[in-house]
Amino acid sequence: MARFSRRLIGEALSEIGLITPEQYNVILTEERSTRKPLGRLLLEKKIVTEEQLLVIMEKQLNIPRVRLFDIKINIEAITSIPLEMARRYRVMPIAKKGRKILLAMADPLNLAALDDVAMISGAEVSPVLAGEDEIMDAINQHYGSLETDENNSSNQEKAFHKRPKREDLQDPVDNAPVVKVVNSLIGRAIEHGASDIHLEPSEEGLRIRMRLDGVLQDLAVPSKYKQAHITSRVKIMANLDIAEKRLPQDGNIQMHYGGQDVNLRVSTMPTIHGEKVVIRLLEKERIVLPLEQLGFPANYYQTFQRLLLNQAGMILVTGPTGCGKTTTLYSALHYLNRPEVNIITVEDPVECRLRGINQIQVNRRINRTFANTLRSILRQDPNIIMIGEIRDLETAKIATQAALTGHLVLSTLHTNNATGAVNRLIDMGLEPYLVTASLVGVTAQRLVRTICPHCSEDYTLSEEEKIFFHKYFKKDPPATLRRGVKCKHCRQTGYQGRTSIQEVLLLNQELQDLILQGATAITLQAKAVEQGMLPLIRDGLRCLEAGTTTMGEVVRSTFSSVFDDEASGYAGSSAFIAQLQKHRD
Repeated sequence: MARFSRRLIGEALSEIGLITPEQYNVILTEERSTRKPLGRLLLEKKIVTEEQLLVIMEKQLNIPRVRLFDIKINIEAITSIPLEMARRYRVMPIAKKGRKILLAMADPLNLAALDDVAMISGAEVSPVLAGEDEIMDAINQHYGSLETDENNSSNQEKAFHKRPKREDLQDPVDNAPVVKVVNSLIGRAIEHGASDIHLEPSEEGLRIRMRLDGVLQDLAVPSKYKQAHITSRVKIMANLDIAEKRLPQDGNIQMHYGGQDVNLRVSTMPTIHGEKVVIRLLEKERIVLPLEQLGFPANYYQTFQRLLLNQAGMILVTGPTGCGKTTTLYSALHYLNRPEVNIITVEDPVECRLRGINQIQVNRRINRTFANTLRSILRQDPNIIMIGEIRDLETAKIATQAALTGHLVLSTLHTNNATGAVNRLIDMGLEPYLVTASLVGVTAQRLVRTICPHCSEDYTLSEEEKIFFHKYFKKDPPATLRRGVKCKHCRQTGYQGRTSIQEVLLLNQELQDLILQGATAITLQAKAVEQGMLPLIRDGLRCLEAGTTTMGEVVRSTFSSVFDDEASGYAGSSAFIAQLQKHRD
């Protein structure tokens, strides 16, 4: 249909002597390469005037033409598609009746626009012709009046981009099937306390998963809704380019749901089967916790408090992605936030807005990097600086200089344990003497799921499990441990909620001397444990013996292929591998 229509227009232009067939073929090639609408290319090259083009299309395509300033535009039609889509495609909905919507278009050959409007509005689209300037004037006039009407809650863009209330997600205007599917998906994720939503294309269709308590779980997918439709809806909500499917994009959705402010961070990534979308749910109440609720054991809580009382120096929080490092940093900032203190952060991205704290978003497109921003921050008279992550030598050097010149610096690193942070900084290129002079402490942490209180029970370990316990935890097991037997409250998982396990390293003189001598991470770890540091696995054992979590969770979060000599023989045995797999599952 599209090719046939273009051929008719080309023939019409040739008949009136405005263009040769060769020139028209060149324009078609340019249309494909630049992705500009055919009509706009003809107008830019001044081959035809807008009036001539409209007359030709009306005749050749048999599509009626309207003059927007002469007709009354239906309010229900306007609220069928968001402002961003109307501007992007240069279209104006002018009437809606039942399952049909009348759409004014400057380029009725734009099939992508027709498909997306049909998908978002849930209606059958009938195009009519109108001048581009007329359409843009109508968009500014009618959508602008809706934005200034405080009592109008039916506008979709206002509903999703301007912090809708819970009932806005169930507004009758949002009855387009795909809109309802996406609203329901987000609402369900918020109610269940999910941290992420994954929309994954595959050969079989769309796969939807939620990360609940740190573990991905599959959800049922409505078979009649296509992946492209759901993805486009999410991209529109996040103000992303729905036409761009070749490059990754990042966006944001601000919502108010069930009495909570929720920030949805959207990331798209092209795959061989289509675009994968990940939505991260960031609720302030879950990110910023009182310091005493972070799960520190009593001795570590006091140690971490002592670290935060330093007036200068660098404190690092380490661990893999998704282990709660951001929550720990935000909670520490909340603890330190006082009127007499100037706190500045540089983050990528800013995951939660904190009152009374100056937060800066990294933007590499304008060269606002961690390093460049840190140089400027030091001229802003800060007492405390929080760096989202130390990723390179330049950032590490500036952070170290800040710590040495009277500032308290908080940041994160991706390392397996606390002592590994020291070697990571040195591997980046930082001199050992700078590390010992600036670093005052490191916290390594993991998140483990907690046993569901509604279905927990005591159980006796099997003989194999007792051997495994002894070899993995280096001690005899207790008579019984606790586990969840699965129920409706925990969605048949046996777990509900999460807590953290930690190890806290304080750099004293002995450790500093070892660092200056070039000690390995294993040597530093052994000395720290000798001086009283409780390793991650031992803190996990504390939670296990207290009945807070299970052996499988501790193994899943702390297992490393590096074992000491005592366990090395057992670590390579098939019995160990079998038990390890059992507890990881």
